[in-house]
Amino acid sequence: MAKDVLILAFESSCDETSVAVVKNGQEVLSNIIATQIKSHQRFGGVVPEVASRHHVQQIIHCTDLALKQAQVNYEDLAAVAVTYGPGLVGSLLIGLMAAKAVSWAHKLPLIGVNHLAGHIYAANLVTPIKYPALALVVSGGHTELVQVSAPGAFTILGDTRDDAVGEAFDKVGRMLGVNYPAGKTIDQWAHEGQDTFDFPRAMLEEDNLDFSFSGIKSAVINTLHHAEQIGETLNKKDVATSFQNDVVEILVTKTKRALANYPSQQLIVAGGVAANSGLRERIQKEISPQIEVVFPPLRLCGDNAAMIGAFAYVKYQQQQFNSLALNANPSLDFEYLDN
Repeated sequence: MAKDVLILAFESSCDETSVAVVKNGQEVLSNIIATQIKSHQRFGGVVPEVASRHHVQQIIHCTDLALKQAQVNYEDLAAVAVTYGPGLVGSLLIGLMAAKAVSWAHKLPLIGVNHLAGHIYAANLVTPIKYPALALVVSGGHTELVQVSAPGAFTILGDTRDDAVGEAFDKVGRMLGVNYPAGKTIDQWAHEGQDTFDFPRAMLEEDNLDFSFSGIKSAVINTLHHAEQIGETLNKKDVATSFQNDVVEILVTKTKRALANYPSQQLIVAGGVAANSGLRERIQKEISPQIEVVFPPLRLCGDNAAMIGAFAYVKYQQQQFNSLALNANPSLDFEYLDN
């Protein structure tokens, strides 16, 4: 019987310090996450320097907890994995230094992981990925349609031209008076209000798979500013409902177009915005009857180390290891189809 492959994984790309132990790329033995949300709320968004300091304070404690919860020692591990991009460079470097220290001290192979690949492979912690698959990656920093043609083979079919969808949610939320991060509250309000505003849905009819959310974000902000100037009080829940419905329509329409052009066995919805119930409901209604749809559980939608360990197992099987010279790459991304 083949020996189980246990991977210690680090994730520190933004404002979550996370360490996990994952077995054979599919079973989460531990997944410790130290959040920083309260520290950043007063600034209305993530402050890179503050995030880095929190990672320094938390990462050793998270590592000890992850090993203890998984009931393993360093001697039981087969490799150590770490996010090396994309993300905030200071935050990435904290995770990298921790992973390199473990790799060097315990003579373990080092595996650098693309954060976006981790989000996609969170699906593998639910059910085995079937190839070719299509992934809709929706988060605070990214909105992409990605073809996963084989294990570890990613191609971007469509990308956002400006704001990421999660970024648009946070900026609209700020104007509505919602604390950062705004996605959860807007999602809740969207189920309590009426769809009474007609905001622009940019690029919806264009024959491509790219996105644009700057226009709808600006339209919402302008609508709120105009109402304030003339002394009109708008129903914030109606604004949230109209905004979310239009955003979801853009995402679902482009995803359906991608599935029509690139036949797939699965649709994977990944990233923090995959937790949005409006998006889940629309995809379940319009896409699930035609193809298997995989949503990671809510605890695996946000940034976490378990998803990094899930993809690291693919690279472990392919013997794709990195040297201790591995550096952070804040702009790391997949290859585009045109390239």
